[in-house]
Amino acid sequence: MKTFRGAWPLAGLVAGFAGLATSYVTAMAMSIRESPVVVVGELVIVYTPGDVAERAIGLLGHWDKPALLIGILVIMGVLFAFAGRLARTSWSRALIIFVLLAAVGVAAVALRPGTSVANYFPLAVGFVTWLVALSVITEPLRATPAGAPSASEGPESDDDATASSRRSFLIRAGLVAGLAIVAGGAGRLMGRGRRQLEETRRLLKLTGVSEPEVPTSVTVGVPGIAPWRTQSSDFYLVHTAIVTPTVEPREWSLRIHGMVDREVVVTYEDLLARQRTEAWITLNCVSNRVGGDLIGNAWWGGVRVADLLEEAGVHDDADAVLQTSQDGWNCGTPLAALTDDRDAMLAVAMNGRPLPIDHGFPVRTIVPGLYGYVSACKWVVDLEVTRFDRFQAYWTSKGWAELGPVKIASRIDVPTSGDDVPAGAVTFGGVAWNQHIGIRGVEISLDGGEWQAAEVAPGPTDDTWVQWAHTTRVTPGDHLVRVRAIGKDGEVQTGVERGVLPNGATGYHEVDFTAEPA
Repeated sequence: MKTFRGAWPLAGLVAGFAGLATSYVTAMAMSIRESPVVVVGELVIVYTPGDVAERAIGLLGHWDKPALLIGILVIMGVLFAFAGRLARTSWSRALIIFVLLAAVGVAAVALRPGTSVANYFPLAVGFVTWLVALSVITEPLRATPAGAPSASEGPESDDDATASSRRSFLIRAGLVAGLAIVAGGAGRLMGRGRRQLEETRRLLKLTGVSEPEVPTSVTVGVPGIAPWRTQSSDFYLVHTAIVTPTVEPREWSLRIHGMVDREVVVTYEDLLARQRTEAWITLNCVSNRVGGDLIGNAWWGGVRVADLLEEAGVHDDADAVLQTSQDGWNCGTPLAALTDDRDAMLAVAMNGRPLPIDHGFPVRTIVPGLYGYVSACKWVVDLEVTRFDRFQAYWTSKGWAELGPVKIASRIDVPTSGDDVPAGAVTFGGVAWNQHIGIRGVEISLDGGEWQAAEVAPGPTDDTWVQWAHTTRVTPGDHLVRVRAIGKDGEVQTGVERGVLPNGATGYHEVDFTAEPA
């Protein structure tokens, strides 16, 4: 009996994805945040070199993680199909493929912080599903050896047997695929933790948190410039978690330990009972390229980290705090930045509301003047007071600098590159930032000419960005405008072009445009 072309690879593919579906539903049923595929994806992120990760973020933006998962699924699909093809002649060789895939999953789970025996159970369920499903689907294909009809059978009976085998195979493959779809849907229903947490967040009432009131003096009134206050929904998102941690406030706690006189453990209720601080603070990512949009300004509310560290009693020889997130990500923050007069805080609110889940709900760290990779720990659960020479954090292990002070920078928002504008008086505008130091001035240069001072709308503190604008006459033709900022400490933004590695990009933002005759 001859099987139809592609039957065995199809069987491997269906069995493989059935295993992924059962492992996923098992993980959701056990309230394990990550399915095995997600765990593998996050392991890839952890071990991706820093320059590769930076290029992926620059190329794909917030689609980098979906692209990674799709890539993993495609690779696994190819291997599943190959295993099915091997099973036609050698079941043991097919088994090797499945064992290797399972081993990758086991390694990924083992390398995650806080792994327990329960985390391996979804892998075991998926592995058993692979074997059972492949056996069930291919049973009709193995029932009658090819070309071996009995003596009493003729060509017609052989054709009938082939047709019957094919029908049986397709029915079994269809049933397994259908069950896999049902299992995946069930897993999604069971994984409704985020939806429940969204409801918890929506109903949460935070006392001591005020609505943001944008000062009237912070805008220059030029359409097209980024809003001074960034809406929470528009705030940039960069983190390593493929599946966002969902932490119920009642289950959250923060441990402060290490080089301290006494260990301090704070619950969410304890945190809300403490004196609150609120401030406008601009955050930007170290991966933000010159002229990029990985930056935003919001009204943050929380509790000062300095007060908590003072309660713990920090040792004199400590110089760093290792922050750890609920999902295992960590960063090393200079102790001085957490204990000086800046509003470094454990934030519970953003723009007058509880933190969005993707931005660290229920609690995250905000430290003005530092890039997020050394300070902004979302879903923070652990602060270890220590020394920089005793640890290596997530991003520093990938080649990024140990300290991450924000670099003075500026951006042109109006006009945008390639725009056509009427010749004559042209208004340029944008934003500039130099968190915790402040902006004293902004200048533009048209076609390489002299620097011209722009109007700068002062921010309420040195920890926010500022808007700027300048109008000058422009003749018809193609032009190039560049911008630079000057800090309150006298530092003039450099025009030397450097990439984001190892501690942030530098260079002037330039925009080309065409002035059309009036």
